Amino acid sequence: MTTIMPSIEPSGERIVALCDKLALHSSQPDGLTRIFLSPEQAAASQLVLGWMRDVGMHARIDAIGNVVGRYEGIETGAPCLMLGSHLDSVRDAGKYDGPLGVVTAIECVRALHARRQRLEFAIEIYGFADEEGVRFGATLLGSRAVAGTFRPANLEARDGGGITMRQAMENAGLDPDQLPAATRRRDEVLAYVELHIEQGPVLEAEGLPLGVVTAINGQSRYRIEIAGMAGHAGTVPMGSMRRDALAGAAECVLAVERICGAVPELVGTVGSIETLPGAVNVIPGRARFTLDVRSPHDDTRRRAVGELLATFASICEQRHLSLSHHVMLESRVAQCAPWLMTQLEAAVAADGIAVRRLPSGAGHDGMAMIDVTDIGMLFVRCKGGISHHPAESVTAADVAAGARALLRFIENFRPVAAEPAT
Repeated sequence: MTTIMPSIEPSGERIVALCDKLALHSSQPDGLTRIFLSPEQAAASQLVLGWMRDVGMHARIDAIGNVVGRYEGIETGAPCLMLGSHLDSVRDAGKYDGPLGVVTAIECVRALHARRQRLEFAIEIYGFADEEGVRFGATLLGSRAVAGTFRPANLEARDGGGITMRQAMENAGLDPDQLPAATRRRDEVLAYVELHIEQGPVLEAEGLPLGVVTAINGQSRYRIEIAGMAGHAGTVPMGSMRRDALAGAAECVLAVERICGAVPELVGTVGSIETLPGAVNVIPGRARFTLDVRSPHDDTRRRAVGELLATFASICEQRHLSLSHHVMLESRVAQCAPWLMTQLEAAVAADGIAVRRLPSGAGHDGMAMIDVTDIGMLFVRCKGGISHHPAESVTAADVAAGARALLRFIENFRPVAAEPAT
């Protein structure tokens, strides 16, 4: 007698509804803010743990606070195909950046479990505890712990309230000394694949619900400080007698726009600036700002950073200001593995969707995971390309298309012996 498995398709409506439920766990009463090791993140993690267990997964919280679910293969203990994304958010965030990838992966396992279907490999889903780096200024903390590249010095970083990461972990019931236990070996993981909203306008402009990612752009982030001389706003004459740190910083910001705007696919952003002493009647004696430079080509990015820092130094010299800079992040381009791209493209095309390859200008956990395994990414169209904003929006139809493609990819996944990532 032949057993016919029920035809169970993933539901875009259910995925969107679950993302909406997650968004209720927020420190911001009128929006979404969920940062690393916060009570809101702990509540969201418990919710995701329950969803994982509901679909037949063994679920746990690992040493860094990642939510981890495992759906065993035909043979217990087999290497896994790793899926997922992050559960933390920026401040005043949208609902789908990160959680969409976690919830969609769970929905795919829901379909497999309902069909009583096991595969030749295990599936593990990660809801990474910190990708955005909002609280402690260091990004990808959850995935770096899994990849074995977490920097112990990060444990001494302090948040805006003066609490160290070590203290925050202990307050959350985690043991910082057990962090190595979160690390996965290369032979345990066949690949890492993440579904994510595009966070850009390309797919919408071309009328496509999905895209296959080619690479995650390399990033350089700096904290820049310019020092001048504070003075009375009413008594120090304009011109060379002033050493206005903010005026120098403003010229530097415009240089970022000019230099990065002249190079294709290069972007540069000053996202934060502050002045000291910060009074309306005082010439700023200090100015601090951030610099974020990204490109799909590491050489291009490095040359741009060099040119920018040299330009800042020249501006400061002309204005009799001093300049210092600190590297916050230096991350190389993370190339998606061609063999994973090919399998993702086949899964997209099987739904009658034209295949579109595109790079990711935003950072993702794959930038860390590439140190332990090959990576792939599938983008889902988002309205207006808007992200990191409450207006972030997806349609249930597009989400369903992404879930079908991801499930088809999982069911047809064939591991390829790959050279170690470099």
